Order: sequence, then C-alpha cells, then structure tokens
Amino acid sequence: MKLLLRFVSCLLCLLLPAVAFAQVDINHADAKTLAESLSGVGLVKAEAIVAYRKANGPFSRIEDLGKVKGIGVKTIEANRDAIVIVVGTPETPPPMYRGP
Repeated sequence: MKLLLRFVSCLLCLLLPAVAFAQVDINHADAKTLAESLSGVGLVKAEAIVAYRKANGPFSRIEDLGKVKGIGVKTIEANRDAIVIVVGTPETPPPMYRGP
C-alpha cells in the first residue's frame, strides 16, 4: 500500500509542473482560455485583451499587454513564463528562416 501511495505521489509531482507551466498564445486564445491560463486575469480582463487585439492587431511583444486597460506590469511579470506570442495563424505559422 505504501509503495502504491509513493508511486501516485511521484506521478503527481511529475505531472503538476506540466499543468502549472502551460503556455497560452495571447494572439489567438479566446477570452475563456486567457482567463483560465493567466494568473490575475479574470473573464473581464481577458475580454479586454481580446477586444484590444481585435481593434489594434496582434501583440508583437509581451509588454504590449500593458496597453490593455486593467493589465499592469505586475500581471505581465506574474505571467511572463505562461505567455507566448505566435505571429500568423496557428494553423499556418510563418515559414522559418533557414539562413543562406
């Protein structure tokens, strides 16, 4: 029984970091996904992010989130590791530069 408990505990320790470090693309995620993925961002702020993105185009830098009303430096820093920026559509990402 103790062996099974240790195994389950180890398994949880291995799986929880993957959940904690899930990343979200702020240029393509919907409001619900943003609210669920970003710490300190509820549905209202997430909807503001989506509205800003629709009005101004995609974000080019993580710091651009600070232009959204209600999103400050603390929120950006708290979520820096969870945020990714994908340029283009997720289905057809831009071609990779292969060099000369």
